[in-house]
Amino acid sequence: MTKGLERACKRKNKLYKIFLTNGTKENEDKYKKYRNRLTTILRYEKKSYYEKLLQKSQNNIKPTWSVLNKIIKNQNNICFPTCIVKEGNVAIKNIESIVNEFNDYFVNVGPNLAKEISVPGRHDDKFLNFTSYKCNSMFLGGVCESDIIDVVSKFKSKKSMDCDGLDMSLVKEVLHSILQPLTYICNKSFQTGIFPDKMKIAKVIPLYKNGDKQVVSNYRPVSLLPTFSKILEKLFENRLNSFLEKYDLLNDHQYGFRRNRSTSLAVMEFIENIATIVDKKQIGIGVFIDLRKAFDTIDHSLLLQKCERFGLRGVVQLWLNSYLERRFQYVSINNMKSKLRQVTCGVPQGSVLGPKLFLLYINDICTASDILKYVMFADDTNLFCSGDNIKELLKTVEIELMKLNRWFVFNKLSLNESKTKFMLFGGIKNNIEVKLNLNNVEIERVNETKFLGVIIDDKLCWKSHIDHVKRKLSKSISILYKTRDLLHKSCLYLLYTSLCLPYRSYCVEIWGKTYKTYLDSIFKLRKRAIRIINKAGYRESTNHFL
Repeated sequence: MTKGLERACKRKNKLYKIFLTNGTKENEDKYKKYRNRLTTILRYEKKSYYEKLLQKSQNNIKPTWSVLNKIIKNQNNICFPTCIVKEGNVAIKNIESIVNEFNDYFVNVGPNLAKEISVPGRHDDKFLNFTSYKCNSMFLGGVCESDIIDVVSKFKSKKSMDCDGLDMSLVKEVLHSILQPLTYICNKSFQTGIFPDKMKIAKVIPLYKNGDKQVVSNYRPVSLLPTFSKILEKLFENRLNSFLEKYDLLNDHQYGFRRNRSTSLAVMEFIENIATIVDKKQIGIGVFIDLRKAFDTIDHSLLLQKCERFGLRGVVQLWLNSYLERRFQYVSINNMKSKLRQVTCGVPQGSVLGPKLFLLYINDICTASDILKYVMFADDTNLFCSGDNIKELLKTVEIELMKLNRWFVFNKLSLNESKTKFMLFGGIKNNIEVKLNLNNVEIERVNETKFLGVIIDDKLCWKSHIDHVKRKLSKSISILYKTRDLLHKSCLYLLYTSLCLPYRSYCVEIWGKTYKTYLDSIFKLRKRAIRIINKAGYRESTNHFL
């Protein structure tokens, strides 16, 4: 704000005080006239200020969004608690104790869950035979400088610093200066089967989820792994992906973290299962499984055993073992670091390789039941079974769920029965009492539930999901409306494509075929957004803007 505008604001305040002291018609008119003129000038200056900032960042998306976030006040400030409450209502206010408390919780949450799972003393031979075929062995080829250049170029230029004070943006700037020694280190790692210990220390930032901010369990850990670790992991993952795809080793019903697979394809397979039983006039049961901290409870020895069955043997097995063992982490809050604690189970959070290792770990889940149909996206698992008789179908599903639960127990994965839901599809009335039990716990029957971001209802009419989309669109369009006088058409369109379009287009190929009366409200919101972007009148036709 210029000094002239500051003086004008003071003048406005002075006129307002005069009006309050002596509320004559003349003083009121004088104040309102000056206020309105100043408001017009302030709006113009504000618009000019943001226009100049956006012109400077033209053709560069990151600074452009930095300006847009300021305008829509989307400041992602991370707030940390100044006090946390332990069990027994004990308050901790010392920052050093707080960071150590967070680290203790994050490190122990996985092992504590795993300890609660009672694994039978005698292993089930069925679950030991992970594959019914002999796999070829994977080999780690040499790394050349062009491999590293290609890998580094595909990482985003983030400036979040790791435990060494490095970030990917800096590495990209100096890459050609360090390319030769970095290539040597990567080759040496693959040749010896050793993952450097310095690359196994994670910096963890607690991120608030919901609930009481003074309870550590209401935060999730965001791990910042060493930048060079990500490069080495990516080189390994590229080789692993080629091997898995060449021999088609991953479960065909697994859609998570795979090339040319997506959540929409997973939802589509589930909907096709329902459509099939509707055409046959059968009854279907869909069970939506919920696992507690699935990525954190993975048993390293069992994971390595499974990897060996996939063909990850010899030096590859040594490398994976070295990658998983002796990993440490610390929590950092406002530059205060906790003590280093060892991570003893689970795949490394925030890592490049972790999600792929998780897929290998749960790949044999289908061996638990050859009757249930599976649709999976990482740990999000949907089960489907159909039949002609509801009583027989329920009995079958309960038996198969018990088999599946045995698989979870053997693999030290914790099933959350209270959050697991089931739905009925096909020709059955809602008023019929239907019960499904697992581990002596009654699974809740619902008429609708969210699966991979889509609200699925038992009639497949999609009304609830469309209502959800409408709420999201209305909120985003209100932001467009508030910023319409500050931004050019191109920037408003950029906001629309980022804030509105993802909600409208996500899985639209599935829910977009519903009744026109349900979709009309979405079209009306779209027209409203078009009018705002083009600064058109409330009732003006949008046809010439399309």
